[in-house]
Formats: sequence, structure tokens, C-alpha cells
Amino acid sequence: MRKALAEAGQTYDVVVLGAGAGGMSAAVFAALEGMRVLLVERTEYLGGTSAFSAATTWIPLTRHSRAIGADDSREKVSGFLDRAVGNRSPKVLREAFLSAGPGVVETLETKTDVHFRPRPFHPDYLHELEGATSFGRALEPTPFEAGQLGADLALIRPPIPEFTILGGMMIDRDDIAHLMKMGKSLKSALYSARLIGRYYLGRMRHGRDPRLLMGNALIGRMLMSANKLGVDVLTETETTAFVTNKNGVTGITLRQRGIDKRISVTGGVVLASGGFSRHPKMRTQKLPHPVPEFSPSAPGHTGALHDLAFAAGAHHGTTSAQPCFWAPVSHRRRPDGSMAVFPHFVFDRSKPGIISVGRDGRRFVNESTSYHQFVSAMYAANSDGSHVPTYLIADARALKTYGMGMIRPGGANIKPYLADGYLTEGATLDELAHKLGIDAKGLKDSVYRMNAYAKTGIDADFARGTTVYEKANGDPTHGPNPTLGALETAPYYAVKLWPGDIGSAMGLVGDENARLLRRDGSVIEGLYACGNDLQSIMGGVYPGPGITIGPAIVFGAIAARHAAQRAAAVRRGEAA
Repeated sequence: MRKALAEAGQTYDVVVLGAGAGGMSAAVFAALEGMRVLLVERTEYLGGTSAFSAATTWIPLTRHSRAIGADDSREKVSGFLDRAVGNRSPKVLREAFLSAGPGVVETLETKTDVHFRPRPFHPDYLHELEGATSFGRALEPTPFEAGQLGADLALIRPPIPEFTILGGMMIDRDDIAHLMKMGKSLKSALYSARLIGRYYLGRMRHGRDPRLLMGNALIGRMLMSANKLGVDVLTETETTAFVTNKNGVTGITLRQRGIDKRISVTGGVVLASGGFSRHPKMRTQKLPHPVPEFSPSAPGHTGALHDLAFAAGAHHGTTSAQPCFWAPVSHRRRPDGSMAVFPHFVFDRSKPGIISVGRDGRRFVNESTSYHQFVSAMYAANSDGSHVPTYLIADARALKTYGMGMIRPGGANIKPYLADGYLTEGATLDELAHKLGIDAKGLKDSVYRMNAYAKTGIDADFARGTTVYEKANGDPTHGPNPTLGALETAPYYAVKLWPGDIGSAMGLVGDENARLLRRDGSVIEGLYACGNDLQSIMGGVYPGPGITIGPAIVFGAIAARHAAQRAAAVRRGEAA
């Protein structure tokens, strides 16, 4: 792998800017087409926010869907997206995604080191809509033993520390199940011992855990594939300009270590920098107020490439229901002074004995809904400033059983969290409300109502725990409703939740070939986008798990193939 800046004047067929899942997909697919490919990443790590994520990949109708017997069809999934997204994105782009997706997965799995697996139960989020499924559409990358990457293992963005154990060991749902039972089952004890032993051995050999899971596994597998295919990779390299002429974008200027070099491009430049949401000006202009202060996403998506794209004639879409995809987050200062931002996806909000309230002490949303809808509801209720932050409330039993945010199940040693204010404790609901500065009467009424609903299994206020997706995020051992439980064991606890953006939904407008368009609908030749740089085909709606990474990978492939066709035409002496 080349990490020093290429010589000025070099020519590449395809240049990809950004090394998350979408950008790495574009680089790999361009190389599979026989192109000379350069992958440029402005930060010191590869992977972007994809490396932080679970890397669930929503691509319907793949061979995995068929293999596990999913009852799905093109008509079913297309209708589901129509009902979920509607006119918030062009249907032609959604259809291009559905047409290309299965083949993209098959090509990756037969021609590269990238492999996925389905889960027998992984439901769409908007399960109440006709056409939703309980499994088959959401895939996850298989674990990857990355020691074979050698020194390049250090290039992969490490996972969020709070999602690891023992100072850096990644674990998935299979590991968690065994670790939770290691004192009760010989099988789990042996599994856990092997897991932990392998972790420490790997750290001694490689400096970090070489057993990569989830987003790290996806990026590791794509990096291995890119290396084998001869992709040149630059890190800590900034793109400062696009070179254009009457034929469109024909080159770029790169800056690495203070040195500027111009690179010629015959096929196209693919933007995959992760969106605009860390761009100071765009963030203030496009995100709702109060603008989220905390984000669990990676630092690379500064939106700088969007400024360059605007200069070339591109523009942002305006039809998204939300400008970003959301997750409620809590935050806490780490011992090294950095800020830990923890996304509350599914592990606590939907569990029995936990509710969320505003400053009036009252529930305002179905806590079991998706993380994206949860934050959308926070903003909808916040016209008077009463729901940012929101308060996640639990009793002692729920905290010990399920954990809350950065506090893991078991509830051991909560004193540091109480000391720094991450966790608030009250011997009574009145005391908790007083410490939080929220309405005690409202809080007690909310708890009284939830305690009644826990007995009947019916949430008369917000219908919590009624869909397949919501029930899946509850406690399957708890009845009559796996998401509803009484709060009656003192003391009581709270964690503050804030809006957190996990990726842009508003992006650059493109066509079904991922080519960027001017406002008049004409094509900017040689300029493509994928991932969060491209206007979301989901229209700022979150229909199911992995609806950012799945389209990112597929449109990365679409962009790469089209750019490769342009480069091939140039080789033949034809107009691009």
C-alpha cells in the first residue's frame, strides 16, 4: 500500500475521496473493472463512521435472503419503500438500488474478501408498514482475523472505547450471550476463556485486537480486498481543488504534509467523505435548533468536498424529512480528557422499568421506537426548550438488569458515574425530580401510569411494544409485554439524553448512476457521490437497520462501474 503522496502529473482512472464503507466499495469495484484506482482519506484512519458502527447492511433480495427462507420479493420491498419514503426521494434511485444490490453482494462475496451473514431475526424498523419483513434484508459482515493485514491493521479506525471491554476487545451479540453466562455454563465459560485469551495474545502480537467485528470487520475485509486489487491508498491527505474543463472534472489537487500535487483523472472522481454534518456553517444552517452539540460519528465528514462540489455546479437536495439520521446520545468526559459520546440505540430505552420524559416529567414518545424517530420526537416536542435534554428514567432493578447508557448490566460500581454527574440518583421520585430540575408531579404520574400498563401489557399512551421490531428490543423473558415494566424499586436513576447526528440524510443530488447533477438537471461529467455525500434514497426516513451502509456500498459500486466505463472510453479514444 502506498501512503506517500503520488508524484505530480500521475493519472488514475478513478479517484475515490473518503474511505468509509461507500468509498472503499467504490475503490474495490473500480479495481475489479481493471481500473487504476486511488483512494484518498483526509484523516489518519480508514473506515469513517462505518468503522464505529455495527455495519448492518440493508440490501434486500440477496442470496442470503433466499438461503434463510425470507418471504420477500421485489414488489414487496419496493412497495415498503414507497410507503416509508414516498416522494422524499426519487423512486428511480430506489429502484436502481434494488436492482443492483443483490449483484453487488454476490460480486463482493465471490471476488473479494468481503463476506456477510444474515440473522434469522432482524426486523425492519417501520414494521407497522405493509411490506416490512422480520429477516432477510439486513446483513452483517462476518468477523475478520485481521492479523494478515500486517502493519495496515493500524490504519483501521478503532471502535468506540465504550463499546469494547478489557480496554479494547470488540464483542458482538454472540459473545455477549456467552460472557453473561460464563459463571453459569461450562460451554460459555470455555467460550469466554478462549475469547479473552485470544484477545490478549492478539494485543501482544499486533498492538490491538486483530479480531475485528461489525464495522471494523467490514473495513478490514474491504482493505484486504483493495490491497489485493492494487488500489493505491493515501491517508492524511486533503483534496483542495477539482480540475475541470468542458468535459467535466478531469483531475484533483491533493495536499499532504504541506505539499500540493495535481492528479489527472480519466474516468471520474467519487465523493465519499461522509456528508456535511461537521461543516460549521452548513451544520448551523441545515440542522434543527438547538444544533446538536454531541455526535458519535467519526471526525472526517467536514463537508469540505461539498464546497468544492458546489463550485462545480452541484447542489443539495431539499426533500428529506430530516437533514440527518439521528440517535439519542449521552456524554461523559474520559480520563484522558476526550469526550465519550454514547448512542442509545436499543440496549436501554426499550427495556422494562425504563421510561423517558421531558422537563414536565411526562412521557412524550414510544421509547421502543427507532433511535431516529426518538430524536425526531425530541425535536417535535422541544418548541419551548423542554425536551433537549430528555431524561431517561429507571428504577434500581432495571438499572441492574439492563444497564443504562455507559453503565453496563449488573450496575456495579456506579459511584464514578454519580460523582461526575453522568448518572443522577434519587431515593424517591420526588428527590430525583428535584435533582434533575423537572416536574415531580408529572414524573410521578408518568411512573404511576407505566406501572399500570406493565400489569396489563398495554401502553394506552404510546402503544409501546406492539410491533415486531419494538418487541425485539425488549426483554423476551418479561411479560405480558417485553417492553413494559414497573418502576417501583428505589432508588431511582436518570441519564440525560441529547440529540446526536449519526450521518447526513441531506446530500448532493445525483442520478441513478450516482452522477452529480446541476440544478437544471444536467450531469456534471466525471463527478460522482455515494454514502452520505449523496442525497439519501431514504429521504431522511429510517425504514430499517443498515439503510445508510447498504445504499453506500451499492451506489459506491454503481459510481465505480460508470466511471470505469468513462475511463475505458478515453482509452479507446472516444469522448468521455
